[in-house]
Amino acid sequence: MDTVTFKAKGISVSVDTAVGHIADLTIESGGRTLKPLHRAPWIDEPRDTLPQGLPDGVARLSGDFLCAPFSRSDVEDAPLHGWPANSPWDLTESAAIAGGWRATFHLQRPVMGAVVEKILTLRDGHPFLYQEHAFVGGAGAISVAHHPMTVMREGGHLAFSPKRAAVTDGDPPEPDPARGRSLLAYPARREGLHDFPGKDGMAVDLADYRMDRRHEDFVTLIEADHDGPGWAAVSRTAEKDVVMILKNAAELPVTMLWISNGGRDYAPWNGRHRGVIGIEDGRTAVGHAASLGDNWLKREGIVTAFELGPDRRVAFRHVIGALPAETGRAVRDVSAAADQLRLTTGEGAVLDAPYDAAFLRIGRII
Repeated sequence: MDTVTFKAKGISVSVDTAVGHIADLTIESGGRTLKPLHRAPWIDEPRDTLPQGLPDGVARLSGDFLCAPFSRSDVEDAPLHGWPANSPWDLTESAAIAGGWRATFHLQRPVMGAVVEKILTLRDGHPFLYQEHAFVGGAGAISVAHHPMTVMREGGHLAFSPKRAAVTDGDPPEPDPARGRSLLAYPARREGLHDFPGKDGMAVDLADYRMDRRHEDFVTLIEADHDGPGWAAVSRTAEKDVVMILKNAAELPVTMLWISNGGRDYAPWNGRHRGVIGIEDGRTAVGHAASLGDNWLKREGIVTAFELGPDRRVAFRHVIGALPAETGRAVRDVSAAADQLRLTTGEGAVLDAPYDAAFLRIGRII
């Protein structure tokens, strides 16, 4: 694997430059080593043992990556999730900055005629990876999403910033019972997470990630109106930590949950991809053409693509990190001050971490 690693005090990140995926994120905090991101179990297997025609982004599935477009590439010819998730990136700059380290990568291929930049920043003592992606130039419009994934040995609890609705749209990810199975009803909608319709008529608590059932599901969460950052918190029971993902909802208005818990029986999944959840913040519908055309999100007032232009630099930002948490209980609230992120659990415990609250540009006109 072609990787580039860089570090700041208490944190390091490795990038698989062949596909632009975050191959590893390691955080030293509270006397512990935290590894919040997932790595597919087949990455180290010989490529000729994997299914022929498998996209490189699936063969090397790890951590987080840029999807552009998200899902189907049916406007420009490209693999699933586009060339940013499936083709090489060049490291163009890597240097110390005041209180940290910054690395810049450029995708070797254009997307809709645009140059694609990836700028990763680490800050001393901050348990977070700060990311910016940008499209310079180009024409037309592009849908985008981040694709961070975490994994739990014994399940955990999910919590989110206020959402307007949770929705399953269209068909389940695995409609053929010979290949896999889903747990949720499709289509379905609820305002909350705790009583989502299951396909058998029973309510499913989307905030409770359980290991005693095998399924593959996909849920879209629409951000509600609020003044703070969009956030997701995964309290991992066995790992005794909280994985944090933060966004500016004005840039990335939807959060898509890919629940992958042993629900695919075919290669390379083979029922072994368990305890995984992708928390995929995006500006997208499912597929490039759907994002540009009429879709159910647009009918709810949600923008599903960025407009490109020859004299434009279109950028969006995202944050991933983790904090140690001995209780493993769900997070109730997240608040950001100028230099601190505060998590409050359902039990009233408070977790504080150094944080650059200005990075996400909340409330600013981008």
